[in-house]
Amino acid sequence: MIQTTTNYLQNINTPDDIKMLEEVNLQDLAHEVRHEVVSSVSQTGGHLGASLGVVELTVALHYVFNTPQDRLIWDVGHQAYPHKILTGRKEEMKSLRQKNGLSGFTKRSESLYDPFGAAHSSTSISAGLGMAVAKELSHDNKHIISVIGDGSMSAGMAFEAMNNAGAQKAKMIVILNDNEMSIDPPAGALSRYLSKLASSNTYRDIREFAKKIAHKFPKPLEDMAKRFEEHIRTGSSNGTIFEHLGFYYIGPIDGHNIEDLLLVLKNVRDCHTDKPVLIHTLTNKGHGYIPAETAQDKYHGVSKFDIQTGKKQKPLSNNKTYTQVFSDQLCKLAYQDKKITAITAAMPSGTGLQKFIEAFPERSFDVGIAEQHAVTFAAGMATEGYKPFVAIYSTFLQRAYDQIVHDVALQNLPVRFAIDRAGLVGADGATHAGSFDIAYLGCLPNFILMACSDEVELARMVLTAYKIESNPCAFRYPRGEGKGVIIPDNLDPFDIGKGRLVRQGHDMAILSYGGRLTEVLKAAERLQQDHNISITVADARFAKPLDQQLINQLVKYHPALITIEEGSIGGFGSFVSHYMSQNGHFDNGYKYRSMYFPDKFIDQASPYEQYDEALLNEKHIVRNCLKILQKDNALQNQTKFSAR
Repeated sequence: MIQTTTNYLQNINTPDDIKMLEEVNLQDLAHEVRHEVVSSVSQTGGHLGASLGVVELTVALHYVFNTPQDRLIWDVGHQAYPHKILTGRKEEMKSLRQKNGLSGFTKRSESLYDPFGAAHSSTSISAGLGMAVAKELSHDNKHIISVIGDGSMSAGMAFEAMNNAGAQKAKMIVILNDNEMSIDPPAGALSRYLSKLASSNTYRDIREFAKKIAHKFPKPLEDMAKRFEEHIRTGSSNGTIFEHLGFYYIGPIDGHNIEDLLLVLKNVRDCHTDKPVLIHTLTNKGHGYIPAETAQDKYHGVSKFDIQTGKKQKPLSNNKTYTQVFSDQLCKLAYQDKKITAITAAMPSGTGLQKFIEAFPERSFDVGIAEQHAVTFAAGMATEGYKPFVAIYSTFLQRAYDQIVHDVALQNLPVRFAIDRAGLVGADGATHAGSFDIAYLGCLPNFILMACSDEVELARMVLTAYKIESNPCAFRYPRGEGKGVIIPDNLDPFDIGKGRLVRQGHDMAILSYGGRLTEVLKAAERLQQDHNISITVADARFAKPLDQQLINQLVKYHPALITIEEGSIGGFGSFVSHYMSQNGHFDNGYKYRSMYFPDKFIDQASPYEQYDEALLNEKHIVRNCLKILQKDNALQNQTKFSAR
């Protein structure tokens, strides 16, 4: 446990209060902030390691700069907990990632101190540049500071922004928070380059020596010494990549040494350079809390835990997660076929590919935070007869949409997309929800789309995707544990575009696509018991191609049909209603309803609370069935379900 002996934090409500402290007291304040971060996250869960790594940097930034007038932009937002504590939100930290509580990321509607909302990486420099240009157009003298991690810096968007900022000679500050780790250890040449810079002691020592001695010489010699320092910085070192992009590079410096941070930040604040500045800080993810420092993932994302031991609370169930099921099945297939490859964008642990990487390192590719590249890289591999599986969260796959359209779908290449975190994801909130992939993939020619309702269905979809060699395909699955269904050793692939009947009835039918099937079956049982209404339940399995024969049967033998999915409008329900309309099923007033996500973003809460807000839980299905069957009295007298 982190012990504190001072009480500065209790009087800190805004960054102006930090400025009332003496500089010698700031390290103690940082210690208190670190304690508060650990205490809060132990009760709520969240992104602990990244926040612990930037405590001193956060204190120094708010001490030196005049926020919120000066704009402070945190990339991704994983590391923003100390920032929230110091900007008037410390009393709300126990509500972090809870319903109606603080977001786990920066959010404009939450605070004036959050000038730009973030939860996907590598946006901070672009946003900061936009603010810097607006500042120049308004003849304003505010400072713009973008803080970005070394993992986020690997994305193409960050370099596009830096290239633009350097060319425009924008007046802005970029702080590269280099902890040698994003979520998993960073991959690629940039990571090796930053490591080389950080370990280049001779390079740093010569520069520091030149700076220290410069003012001791008479004026002519002082100028010569300064030119020597400049030569060392841009000449003998051949310049850094950042300097070639048009930035003035400073660093690396110790990101946990407040004295050094204050010195550099003040100098940068007060200098009048004709180019943007990049400050390279070295930090340790999980710094100051031993369990986080020693954990393999540096406690990137944690559930509730015991502060004294760091032991995380284990889930009550021992069921495998859907991510584990995908991983196990892919590895099983890869032992049989050397053409199978796996690609991830800086998320080997989150997507379950770490097991594949350990078993097949030569066929595993972590491309860094570069989803666009991941997709086209897979497309290139597919042209050579390989069978790439691209494992990316639904929300992150959005970043590569142009590549999916032009490099995969248009060329009809058999790239297989494993879409994790489909549907609502709980505490990570709207930014991480898998809401749109059914709609944005379903409108593309050539794609085959699948969604699983349990673990066996997912395992069979992995096998089915493997067998598809003439089209791109995608299969989606939710976050978290499965139903506890035992997966047989021998599985058969699905017939493409064929669903299944799960429960037979006669009063009406429900066609489910994906993870709501369990709630549908609960609703069907409730309707049978309480209202003597007999429901047929079908599992679509495929959104594209649709099982037209199944839809025709449901319409023919039932007076009403409801579709349900974990996705936005424009998805599975739209595909079904379009088919029914085109084939005359509505001509005689056939009763049809579709249940899908409402046309809004749903904030963080428990998954049950989120699906309650989305009107997609058991009770909502029951109400829709009663309404479509015009059982008004039953609807009015229906026993209310208690919240779970």
